[in-house]
Amino acid sequence: MNRHWNSYLNQTLTRRELLQVSSAGFGSLALAGMLDASAGPLAVKPPHFPAKAKRVIFLFMHGGPSQVDTFDYKPLLKRDHGKPLPFERPKVVSSETFNLLQSPWAFKQYGQSGAWVSDIFPETAKMVDDMCFIKSMWGSNSRHGGALLELHTGSDTFVRPSMGSWVTYGLGSENSNMPGFITICPSQSHGGANNFGSAFLPAPYAGTSIGSVGIAARDAKIPFITNKETPRPIQRMEIDYSQELNRKQLELTGPDRALEGRIESFELAFRMQTEAPELQDLSGESEATKKLYGLDNPITEDFGRQCLMARRFSEKGVRFVQVSHTYKWDQHERLKRDHEQNAREVDVPIAGLLRDLKSRGLLEDTLVLWGGEFGRTPTAQGSDGRDHNPEAFTMWMAGGGVKAGLSYGATDDYGYYSMIDKVHFHDLHATMLHLLGMDHLKLTYKHAGRNFRLTDVHGHVVKGILA
Repeated sequence: MNRHWNSYLNQTLTRRELLQVSSAGFGSLALAGMLDASAGPLAVKPPHFPAKAKRVIFLFMHGGPSQVDTFDYKPLLKRDHGKPLPFERPKVVSSETFNLLQSPWAFKQYGQSGAWVSDIFPETAKMVDDMCFIKSMWGSNSRHGGALLELHTGSDTFVRPSMGSWVTYGLGSENSNMPGFITICPSQSHGGANNFGSAFLPAPYAGTSIGSVGIAARDAKIPFITNKETPRPIQRMEIDYSQELNRKQLELTGPDRALEGRIESFELAFRMQTEAPELQDLSGESEATKKLYGLDNPITEDFGRQCLMARRFSEKGVRFVQVSHTYKWDQHERLKRDHEQNAREVDVPIAGLLRDLKSRGLLEDTLVLWGGEFGRTPTAQGSDGRDHNPEAFTMWMAGGGVKAGLSYGATDDYGYYSMIDKVHFHDLHATMLHLLGMDHLKLTYKHAGRNFRLTDVHGHVVKGILA
Protein backbone atom coordinates (compact mmCIF):
# COMPACT_ATOMS: atom_id res chain seq x y z
CA MET A 1 0.00 0.00 0.00
CA ASN A 2 2.78 2.46 0.90
CA ARG A 3 4.55 1.73 -2.39
CA HIS A 4 1.29 2.45 -4.20
CA TRP A 5 0.83 5.77 -2.39
CA ASN A 6 4.43 6.74 -3.20
CA SER A 7 3.82 6.02 -6.86
CA TYR A 8 0.79 8.31 -6.75
CA LEU A 9 2.87 11.06 -5.24
CA ASN A 10 5.41 10.75 -8.03
CA GLN A 11 3.07 10.79 -11.01
CA THR A 12 0.29 12.85 -12.48
CA LEU A 13 -2.86 11.02 -13.58
CA THR A 14 -4.16 12.71 -16.70
CA ARG A 15 -7.87 13.07 -17.43
CA ARG A 16 -7.39 11.12 -20.69
CA GLU A 17 -5.87 8.19 -18.78
CA LEU A 18 -8.66 8.27 -16.26
CA LEU A 19 -11.34 8.20 -18.95
CA GLN A 20 -9.78 5.19 -20.66
CA VAL A 21 -12.11 2.71 -19.00
CA SER A 22 -13.27 -0.06 -21.24
CA SER A 23 -16.43 -1.18 -19.42
CA ALA A 24 -19.82 0.34 -20.12
CA GLY A 25 -22.15 1.84 -17.51
CA PHE A 26 -21.87 4.78 -15.19
CA GLY A 27 -18.88 3.28 -13.35
CA SER A 28 -16.57 5.00 -15.82
CA LEU A 29 -18.34 8.28 -15.21
CA ALA A 30 -17.87 7.84 -11.48
CA LEU A 31 -14.16 7.27 -11.96
CA ALA A 32 -13.97 10.34 -14.16
CA GLY A 33 -15.77 12.11 -11.35
CA MET A 34 -12.58 11.95 -9.27
CA LEU A 35 -11.50 14.96 -11.33
CA ASP A 36 -14.91 16.37 -12.23
CA ALA A 37 -17.88 15.51 -10.01
CA SER A 38 -20.21 17.27 -12.45
CA ALA A 39 -19.61 14.45 -14.96
CA GLY A 40 -21.19 11.80 -12.75
CA PRO A 41 -24.73 10.36 -12.80
CA LEU A 42 -26.03 13.11 -10.49
CA ALA A 43 -24.88 15.90 -12.80
CA VAL A 44 -27.54 18.53 -13.44
CA LYS A 45 -29.69 17.70 -16.45
CA PRO A 46 -31.98 20.07 -18.31
CA PRO A 47 -35.75 19.59 -17.91
CA HIS A 48 -37.98 18.82 -20.87
CA PHE A 49 -39.52 22.30 -20.65
CA PRO A 50 -39.25 25.32 -18.32
CA ALA A 51 -39.95 24.21 -14.77
CA LYS A 52 -41.93 25.93 -12.03
CA ALA A 53 -40.29 23.85 -9.28
CA LYS A 54 -36.64 22.94 -8.80
CA ARG A 55 -36.96 20.65 -5.81
CA VAL A 56 -39.45 18.69 -3.67
CA ILE A 57 -40.01 18.36 0.08
CA PHE A 58 -42.42 15.53 0.89
CA LEU A 59 -44.02 15.56 4.36
CA PHE A 60 -45.19 11.96 4.74
CA MET A 61 -47.84 11.14 7.36
CA HIS A 62 -47.49 7.36 7.68
CA GLY A 63 -50.65 5.51 8.66
CA GLY A 64 -53.39 7.39 6.85
CA PRO A 65 -54.68 10.71 8.25
CA SER A 66 -58.45 11.06 8.30
CA GLN A 67 -59.62 13.50 5.65
CA VAL A 68 -62.93 14.13 7.43
CA ASP A 69 -61.09 15.10 10.63
CA THR A 70 -58.48 17.37 9.05
CA PHE A 71 -59.26 19.22 5.80
CA ASP A 72 -62.45 17.75 4.26
CA TYR A 73 -65.34 19.30 6.18
CA LYS A 74 -68.53 17.24 6.10
CA PRO A 75 -71.39 18.85 8.08
CA LEU A 76 -73.70 15.93 7.27
CA LEU A 77 -71.49 13.68 9.36
CA LYS A 78 -72.52 15.66 12.43
CA ARG A 79 -76.19 15.75 11.41
CA ASP A 80 -76.32 12.01 10.68
CA HIS A 81 -74.00 10.82 13.43
CA GLY A 82 -74.89 7.29 14.50
CA LYS A 83 -77.00 6.56 11.42
CA PRO A 84 -76.17 3.87 8.84
CA LEU A 85 -74.25 4.91 5.74
CA PRO A 86 -77.01 5.61 3.18
CA PHE A 87 -75.19 3.89 0.30
CA GLU A 88 -73.12 0.79 -0.31
CA ARG A 89 -69.65 0.87 1.18
CA PRO A 90 -66.62 -0.37 -0.80
CA LYS A 91 -65.31 -3.87 -0.26
CA VAL A 92 -61.75 -2.76 0.39
CA VAL A 93 -61.94 -1.82 4.07
CA SER A 94 -59.81 -4.02 6.30
CA SER A 95 -62.58 -5.00 8.73
CA GLU A 96 -66.20 -4.34 9.66
CA THR A 97 -67.26 -0.74 10.13
CA PHE A 98 -70.52 0.50 11.55
CA ASN A 99 -72.56 3.69 11.49
CA LEU A 100 -71.48 7.21 10.61
CA LEU A 101 -69.10 8.84 13.07
CA GLN A 102 -68.99 12.63 13.39
CA SER A 103 -65.65 14.37 13.70
CA PRO A 104 -64.64 15.10 17.31
CA TRP A 105 -63.30 18.48 16.16
CA ALA A 106 -64.89 21.65 14.91
CA PHE A 107 -64.00 23.08 11.50
CA LYS A 108 -63.48 26.72 10.64
CA GLN A 109 -62.75 28.65 7.48
CA TYR A 110 -59.40 30.42 7.20
CA GLY A 111 -57.68 32.98 5.02
CA GLN A 112 -58.99 34.79 1.98
CA SER A 113 -59.54 31.43 0.32
CA GLY A 114 -61.96 30.36 3.05
CA ALA A 115 -60.47 26.85 3.23
CA TRP A 116 -61.95 24.60 5.89
CA VAL A 117 -59.52 23.20 8.49
CA SER A 118 -60.28 21.35 11.70
CA ASP A 119 -59.17 22.54 15.11
CA ILE A 120 -56.30 20.05 15.26
CA PHE A 121 -54.24 22.14 12.80
CA PRO A 122 -54.46 25.71 14.15
CA GLU A 123 -51.02 26.83 12.84
CA THR A 124 -51.17 25.08 9.47
CA ALA A 125 -54.63 26.65 9.05
CA LYS A 126 -52.99 30.09 8.99
CA MET A 127 -51.11 29.09 5.82
CA VAL A 128 -54.07 27.95 3.70
CA ASP A 129 -53.70 30.83 1.24
CA ASP A 130 -50.32 29.35 0.27
CA MET A 131 -51.67 25.81 -0.07
CA CYS A 132 -53.46 23.85 -2.77
CA PHE A 133 -55.72 21.12 -1.37
CA ILE A 134 -56.49 18.07 -3.49
CA LYS A 135 -59.61 16.68 -1.82
CA SER A 136 -60.35 13.96 -4.36
CA MET A 137 -57.33 11.69 -4.00
CA TRP A 138 -57.75 7.95 -4.34
CA GLY A 139 -55.54 4.87 -4.54
CA SER A 140 -55.80 1.22 -5.44
CA ASN A 141 -54.83 -0.55 -2.24
CA SER A 142 -56.38 -0.61 1.23
CA ARG A 143 -53.35 -2.16 2.96
CA HIS A 144 -50.49 -0.11 4.31
CA GLY A 145 -47.76 -2.00 2.47
CA GLY A 146 -49.33 -1.84 -0.97
CA ALA A 147 -50.59 1.72 -0.47
CA LEU A 148 -47.18 3.00 0.65
CA LEU A 149 -45.52 1.42 -2.37
CA GLU A 150 -48.12 2.88 -4.71
CA LEU A 151 -47.71 6.36 -3.23
CA HIS A 152 -43.93 6.22 -3.34
CA THR A 153 -43.30 4.20 -6.51
CA GLY A 154 -46.50 4.10 -8.56
CA SER A 155 -46.90 0.33 -8.14
CA ASP A 156 -48.51 -1.59 -5.29
CA THR A 157 -47.44 -5.00 -6.59
CA PHE A 158 -43.91 -4.77 -8.02
CA VAL A 159 -40.60 -3.31 -6.88
CA ARG A 160 -40.24 -0.04 -8.77
CA PRO A 161 -38.05 3.07 -8.36
CA SER A 162 -39.22 5.65 -5.85
CA MET A 163 -40.56 8.96 -7.11
CA GLY A 164 -37.53 10.62 -5.51
CA SER A 165 -35.30 8.34 -7.56
CA TRP A 166 -37.15 9.24 -10.77
CA VAL A 167 -36.80 12.94 -9.99
CA THR A 168 -33.04 12.72 -9.44
CA TYR A 169 -32.66 10.46 -12.48
CA GLY A 170 -34.45 13.05 -14.58
CA LEU A 171 -32.83 16.21 -13.21
CA GLY A 172 -29.70 15.21 -11.31
CA SER A 173 -28.66 17.14 -8.23
CA GLU A 174 -27.71 20.79 -7.85
CA ASN A 175 -25.04 19.87 -5.29
CA SER A 176 -22.38 17.36 -6.33
CA ASN A 177 -21.23 17.05 -2.69
CA MET A 178 -24.58 15.73 -1.44
CA PRO A 179 -26.99 12.95 -2.48
CA GLY A 180 -29.74 14.02 -4.83
CA PHE A 181 -32.42 12.25 -2.75
CA ILE A 182 -32.48 12.18 1.06
CA THR A 183 -35.10 10.61 3.34
CA ILE A 184 -35.03 11.51 7.03
CA CYS A 185 -36.15 8.94 9.62
CA PRO A 186 -37.97 6.72 7.07
CA SER A 187 -40.17 3.80 8.00
CA GLN A 188 -38.67 0.31 7.95
CA SER A 189 -42.06 -1.36 7.55
CA HIS A 190 -44.78 -1.48 4.88
CA GLY A 191 -42.33 -1.74 2.01
CA GLY A 192 -39.36 -0.41 3.96
CA ALA A 193 -36.38 0.52 1.79
CA ASN A 194 -38.36 -0.17 -1.39
CA ASN A 195 -40.20 3.09 -0.72
CA PHE A 196 -36.99 5.05 -1.25
CA GLY A 197 -34.98 2.62 -3.35
CA SER A 198 -33.94 3.01 -6.97
CA ALA A 199 -34.95 -0.54 -8.04
CA PHE A 200 -33.69 -0.96 -11.62
CA LEU A 201 -32.47 2.63 -11.91
CA PRO A 202 -28.72 3.01 -11.23
CA ALA A 203 -27.78 3.02 -7.56
CA PRO A 204 -26.88 6.74 -7.25
CA TYR A 205 -30.56 7.60 -7.66
CA ALA A 206 -31.61 5.72 -4.52
CA GLY A 207 -32.60 7.68 -1.47
CA THR A 208 -29.97 8.15 1.22
CA SER A 209 -31.60 7.48 4.57
CA ILE A 210 -30.62 9.54 7.59
CA GLY A 211 -31.76 7.72 10.69
CA SER A 212 -34.87 5.57 10.69
CA VAL A 213 -38.09 5.06 12.59
CA GLY A 214 -37.47 4.87 16.31
CA ILE A 215 -34.38 7.08 16.15
CA ALA A 216 -34.82 10.60 17.48
CA ALA A 217 -34.23 13.22 14.81
CA ARG A 218 -31.49 14.82 16.91
CA ASP A 219 -29.60 11.49 16.69
CA ALA A 220 -30.30 10.93 12.99
CA LYS A 221 -26.95 11.72 11.40
CA ILE A 222 -25.07 10.57 8.33
CA PRO A 223 -22.63 8.13 9.98
CA PHE A 224 -18.85 8.28 9.66
CA ILE A 225 -19.02 11.58 7.75
CA THR A 226 -15.94 12.98 9.47
CA ASN A 227 -12.53 11.35 9.72
CA LYS A 228 -10.18 13.16 12.07
CA GLU A 229 -7.58 10.40 12.06
CA THR A 230 -6.70 10.20 8.36
CA PRO A 231 -5.61 13.34 6.49
CA ARG A 232 -7.74 14.12 3.47
CA PRO A 233 -4.92 13.59 0.91
CA ILE A 234 -4.31 10.11 2.33
CA GLN A 235 -8.04 9.35 2.16
CA ARG A 236 -7.96 10.41 -1.47
CA MET A 237 -5.09 8.05 -2.21
CA GLU A 238 -6.82 5.18 -0.43
CA ILE A 239 -9.95 5.70 -2.50
CA ASP A 240 -7.96 6.07 -5.69
CA TYR A 241 -6.28 2.75 -5.05
CA SER A 242 -9.55 0.94 -4.34
CA GLN A 243 -11.14 2.54 -7.39
CA GLU A 244 -8.26 1.36 -9.56
CA LEU A 245 -8.94 -2.17 -8.36
CA ASN A 246 -12.65 -1.68 -9.04
CA ARG A 247 -11.87 -0.42 -12.54
CA LYS A 248 -9.74 -3.46 -13.30
CA GLN A 249 -12.54 -5.70 -12.04
CA LEU A 250 -14.97 -3.95 -14.39
CA GLU A 251 -12.57 -4.51 -17.27
CA LEU A 252 -12.64 -8.23 -16.50
CA THR A 253 -16.35 -8.66 -15.88
CA GLY A 254 -17.97 -5.95 -17.96
CA PRO A 255 -20.91 -3.93 -16.61
CA ASP A 256 -21.66 -4.75 -12.97
CA ARG A 257 -24.36 -2.52 -11.49
CA ALA A 258 -23.56 -3.40 -7.89
CA LEU A 259 -19.88 -2.62 -8.33
CA GLU A 260 -20.62 0.52 -10.32
CA GLY A 261 -22.89 1.65 -7.50
CA ARG A 262 -20.12 1.15 -4.96
CA ILE A 263 -17.70 3.12 -7.12
CA GLU A 264 -20.02 6.10 -7.18
CA SER A 265 -20.92 5.76 -3.48
CA PHE A 266 -17.24 5.92 -2.48
CA GLU A 267 -16.77 9.09 -4.48
CA LEU A 268 -19.92 10.72 -3.14
CA ALA A 269 -19.06 9.77 0.44
CA PHE A 270 -15.64 11.38 0.05
CA ARG A 271 -17.14 14.59 -1.33
CA MET A 272 -19.86 14.70 1.34
CA GLN A 273 -17.23 15.33 4.00
CA THR A 274 -16.93 18.90 2.71
CA GLU A 275 -20.59 19.85 3.30
CA ALA A 276 -22.64 17.25 5.18
CA PRO A 277 -21.24 17.88 8.69
CA GLU A 278 -22.06 21.59 8.47
CA LEU A 279 -25.51 20.96 6.98
CA GLN A 280 -26.39 18.61 9.84
CA ASP A 281 -25.27 21.11 12.46
CA LEU A 282 -28.20 23.31 13.50
CA SER A 283 -26.21 25.37 16.02
CA GLY A 284 -25.83 28.22 13.54
CA GLU A 285 -29.59 28.67 13.18
CA SER A 286 -31.06 31.59 15.11
CA GLU A 287 -33.17 31.00 18.18
CA ALA A 288 -36.08 32.59 16.33
CA THR A 289 -35.77 30.04 13.51
CA LYS A 290 -35.54 27.14 15.94
CA LYS A 291 -38.67 28.38 17.69
CA LEU A 292 -40.41 28.80 14.34
CA TYR A 293 -39.99 25.06 13.76
CA GLY A 294 -40.93 24.14 17.32
CA LEU A 295 -37.51 23.06 18.50
CA ASP A 296 -38.20 24.80 21.83
CA ASN A 297 -41.04 22.39 22.62
CA PRO A 298 -40.47 18.68 23.37
CA ILE A 299 -43.75 17.81 21.62
CA THR A 300 -42.79 19.42 18.30
CA GLU A 301 -38.99 19.25 18.54
CA ASP A 302 -38.53 15.94 16.75
CA PHE A 303 -40.58 16.61 13.63
CA GLY A 304 -39.51 20.24 13.69
CA ARG A 305 -35.89 19.17 13.50
CA GLN A 306 -36.69 17.01 10.47
CA CYS A 307 -38.43 19.92 8.74
CA LEU A 308 -35.56 22.30 9.47
CA MET A 309 -33.08 19.76 8.10
CA ALA A 310 -35.26 19.43 4.99
CA ARG A 311 -35.06 23.19 4.43
CA ARG A 312 -31.29 23.17 4.90
CA PHE A 313 -30.79 20.28 2.49
CA SER A 314 -33.13 21.79 -0.09
CA GLU A 315 -31.49 25.18 0.20
CA LYS A 316 -28.14 23.56 -0.59
CA GLY A 317 -29.32 21.83 -3.74
CA VAL A 318 -30.64 18.43 -2.69
CA ARG A 319 -33.32 17.66 -5.26
CA PHE A 320 -35.80 15.56 -3.25
CA VAL A 321 -36.13 15.45 0.55
CA GLN A 322 -38.67 13.36 2.44
CA VAL A 323 -39.47 13.65 6.13
CA SER A 324 -41.69 11.08 7.79
CA HIS A 325 -44.04 11.17 10.74
CA THR A 326 -43.79 7.42 11.12
CA TYR A 327 -46.19 5.19 11.71
CA LYS A 328 -48.67 7.15 13.83
CA TRP A 329 -51.81 7.99 11.87
CA ASP A 330 -53.49 4.55 11.84
CA GLN A 331 -56.35 5.17 14.27
CA HIS A 332 -58.59 2.11 14.20
CA GLU A 333 -59.41 3.17 17.75
CA ARG A 334 -58.78 6.14 20.04
CA LEU A 335 -59.21 8.54 17.12
CA LYS A 336 -59.64 11.68 19.21
CA ARG A 337 -56.70 11.05 21.51
CA ASP A 338 -54.19 9.91 18.87
CA HIS A 339 -55.05 12.09 15.86
CA GLU A 340 -54.97 15.08 18.20
CA GLN A 341 -51.54 14.11 19.51
CA ASN A 342 -50.22 13.42 16.01
CA ALA A 343 -51.35 16.80 14.75
CA ARG A 344 -49.89 18.53 17.81
CA GLU A 345 -46.47 17.04 16.94
CA VAL A 346 -46.45 18.26 13.31
CA ASP A 347 -48.65 21.37 13.15
CA VAL A 348 -46.12 24.01 14.25
CA PRO A 349 -43.22 22.48 12.24
CA ILE A 350 -45.28 22.33 9.04
CA ALA A 351 -46.39 25.95 9.35
CA GLY A 352 -42.84 26.93 10.29
CA LEU A 353 -41.42 25.24 7.21
CA LEU A 354 -43.84 27.02 4.90
CA ARG A 355 -43.18 30.38 6.56
CA ASP A 356 -39.42 29.88 6.43
CA LEU A 357 -39.38 28.82 2.79
CA LYS A 358 -41.56 31.77 1.90
CA SER A 359 -39.42 34.31 3.78
CA ARG A 360 -36.29 33.03 2.04
CA GLY A 361 -37.85 33.14 -1.42
CA LEU A 362 -37.62 29.35 -1.68
CA LEU A 363 -41.31 28.47 -1.67
CA GLU A 364 -41.74 29.81 -5.18
CA ASP A 365 -39.61 27.04 -6.69
CA THR A 366 -39.89 24.40 -3.95
CA LEU A 367 -42.83 21.99 -4.20
CA VAL A 368 -44.02 20.96 -0.73
CA LEU A 369 -46.24 17.87 -0.67
CA TRP A 370 -48.18 16.65 2.40
CA GLY A 371 -50.17 13.45 2.84
CA GLY A 372 -50.43 9.78 3.75
CA GLU A 373 -51.01 6.53 1.92
CA PHE A 374 -54.83 6.67 2.16
CA GLY A 375 -57.65 8.21 4.18
CA ARG A 376 -60.14 6.89 6.72
CA THR A 377 -63.77 5.82 6.63
CA PRO A 378 -66.46 8.28 7.75
CA THR A 379 -68.05 5.27 9.44
CA ALA A 380 -66.95 4.06 12.85
CA GLN A 381 -64.70 1.14 13.58
CA GLY A 382 -65.51 0.16 17.12
CA SER A 383 -66.65 3.10 19.21
CA ASP A 384 -63.88 5.60 18.47
CA GLY A 385 -61.92 4.68 15.36
CA ARG A 386 -61.92 4.73 11.57
CA ASP A 387 -60.81 2.07 9.10
CA HIS A 388 -58.57 2.43 6.03
CA ASN A 389 -60.13 4.16 3.05
CA PRO A 390 -58.21 4.41 -0.26
CA GLU A 391 -61.36 5.61 -2.02
CA ALA A 392 -61.07 9.20 -0.76
CA PHE A 393 -58.51 11.32 1.03
CA THR A 394 -56.87 14.73 0.99
CA MET A 395 -53.33 15.72 0.11
CA TRP A 396 -52.02 19.23 -0.31
CA MET A 397 -49.22 20.98 -2.16
CA ALA A 398 -47.66 24.37 -1.68
CA GLY A 399 -45.26 26.45 -3.76
CA GLY A 400 -43.57 25.13 -6.87
CA GLY A 401 -46.11 26.36 -9.41
CA VAL A 402 -49.43 25.22 -7.91
CA LYS A 403 -52.42 27.51 -7.44
CA ALA A 404 -52.31 28.92 -3.93
CA GLY A 405 -55.52 29.08 -1.92
CA LEU A 406 -57.27 26.44 -4.05
CA SER A 407 -59.38 23.46 -2.99
CA TYR A 408 -59.54 21.05 -5.91
CA GLY A 409 -61.94 18.14 -6.30
CA ALA A 410 -64.57 16.85 -3.91
CA THR A 411 -65.82 13.77 -2.14
CA ASP A 412 -69.41 12.71 -1.50
CA ASP A 413 -71.49 14.24 1.30
CA TYR A 414 -69.83 12.01 3.91
CA GLY A 415 -66.30 11.80 2.52
CA TYR A 416 -66.32 8.11 1.61
CA TYR A 417 -65.70 8.32 -2.16
CA SER A 418 -63.85 10.82 -4.31
CA MET A 419 -66.48 12.04 -6.75
CA ILE A 420 -65.48 15.23 -8.59
CA ASP A 421 -62.16 15.65 -10.44
CA LYS A 422 -60.69 12.46 -9.02
CA VAL A 423 -56.90 12.36 -8.69
CA HIS A 424 -55.11 9.01 -8.53
CA PHE A 425 -51.52 8.60 -7.33
CA HIS A 426 -50.52 8.26 -11.00
CA ASP A 427 -52.02 11.70 -11.68
CA LEU A 428 -50.24 13.13 -8.64
CA HIS A 429 -46.91 11.79 -9.92
CA ALA A 430 -47.53 13.08 -13.44
CA THR A 431 -48.34 16.52 -12.03
CA MET A 432 -45.31 16.60 -9.76
CA LEU A 433 -43.02 15.75 -12.69
CA HIS A 434 -44.74 18.40 -14.83
CA LEU A 435 -44.10 21.07 -12.21
CA LEU A 436 -40.44 20.01 -12.24
CA GLY A 437 -40.34 20.49 -15.99
CA MET A 438 -40.58 16.84 -16.98
CA ASP A 439 -43.05 15.06 -19.24
CA HIS A 440 -44.02 11.88 -17.41
CA LEU A 441 -44.49 10.14 -20.77
CA LYS A 442 -40.90 10.89 -21.79
CA LEU A 443 -39.12 10.26 -18.49
CA THR A 444 -38.37 6.59 -19.19
CA TYR A 445 -35.74 3.97 -18.44
CA LYS A 446 -35.29 0.80 -20.44
CA HIS A 447 -35.31 -2.32 -18.31
CA ALA A 448 -36.15 -5.95 -19.04
CA GLY A 449 -36.87 -5.18 -22.67
CA ARG A 450 -39.24 -2.24 -22.32
CA ASN A 451 -39.34 1.39 -21.28
CA PHE A 452 -40.60 2.02 -17.77
CA ARG A 453 -41.81 5.27 -16.23
CA LEU A 454 -43.03 6.42 -12.82
CA THR A 455 -46.64 6.51 -14.01
CA ASP A 456 -46.31 3.18 -15.89
CA VAL A 457 -49.14 3.24 -18.48
CA HIS A 458 -51.33 5.67 -16.52
CA GLY A 459 -51.41 9.23 -15.28
CA HIS A 460 -52.64 12.64 -16.38
CA VAL A 461 -51.36 16.05 -15.37
CA VAL A 462 -53.92 17.77 -13.12
CA LYS A 463 -54.03 21.03 -15.04
CA GLY A 464 -56.62 22.54 -12.73
CA ILE A 465 -54.08 23.02 -9.94
CA LEU A 466 -51.34 24.58 -12.07
CA ALA A 467 -50.71 28.28 -11.51
